[in-house]
Amino acid sequence: MWLSPWMRPLARVYCEQLIASGWDVALVTTDRHPESDGARPYERVLDARPKTASTWPGFARALRWARGFAPDVVVTELVRDPRWIALAGGAPRVELIHDDRPHGADEERPGWERRLFGRWGDSAASTVAFSRYVGDRVAADAVVPLTSDLDAARVPGFVAAGDRRDFVAVGRLTAYKNLDVTLAAWERHVAGAGWRGDELVLIGDGAGPARLSPTVRWRRGPYSYDDVLGPMARAKGSVAHYRVATQSGVQVLAMQLGVTPIVSGEGALPEFQPAGEGAIGVDDVAALAGAFDSLAEPGAAERRGRAARAHYAGAHSAAVSAAALDAELRRVCARAERTS
Repeated sequence: MWLSPWMRPLARVYCEQLIASGWDVALVTTDRHPESDGARPYERVLDARPKTASTWPGFARALRWARGFAPDVVVTELVRDPRWIALAGGAPRVELIHDDRPHGADEERPGWERRLFGRWGDSAASTVAFSRYVGDRVAADAVVPLTSDLDAARVPGFVAAGDRRDFVAVGRLTAYKNLDVTLAAWERHVAGAGWRGDELVLIGDGAGPARLSPTVRWRRGPYSYDDVLGPMARAKGSVAHYRVATQSGVQVLAMQLGVTPIVSGEGALPEFQPAGEGAIGVDDVAALAGAFDSLAEPGAAERRGRAARAHYAGAHSAAVSAAALDAELRRVCARAERTS
């Protein structure tokens, strides 16, 4: 059984790979993720608002169902509703750790929540991180390479050099995303000889200057994959030059689409990069402008994007990532059987 209230698309990717490997899987989730849609056969969708009385009958039904499902192992990630602890029951549990620390004040959790779920996390049979960087900091038992939460069936065709244009930055563009440095580097690129007429396309909410240069376009507000896939797939590069980072779903998505990620040296960002694609210091405006210059040539964008896609397939694809998780789940189950 997989308990994932917030990361529904990513959990689906893993669950469907595990089902294909012979596991009987049930995913308990919510509709809170913007890519949520109709429940799939293996999903049970709850409302994770314990202070709302109308959510309790549905939870009671789910608890009875969970007892009947009787899982051999439970996977949990980012659980914040205390009731969901009961859903896990007494089965051995694998805790998935995405980040080793909050990225900013908006990600800080209340003290009671840190204490309660901290104790629950300590009781897990295994902790799994999605990068060596996070794994080292939380003393994880295993590391599973992060995959993209975009279903492979939705990946558009690889874009050739002649149709490549623009650079993109996608996500919640808050302070830790280092947008001021990105914009300064972009202005230097546009003013230099390397600019090929591209725009910098920003997609997502965030704080930024009231006025942007004519070569920067910002699509503010909520977005879906339908809004992102076209601009990113044909981009010359994808900017994930963050000031604070653990790992980045945007980085692996770019590689999945065949686009070169431009990253800082923070967290696991360098760890995920294709061979030959370095990292840039968080305050190095000149080097970041140089990265824009080098990818502005369409042939270079296509060639390096193709290498990024091959790197994703070999190191971060759903099949590769789920195989590592499958091995850890089987190890936990085998240990539980030996000690029962």
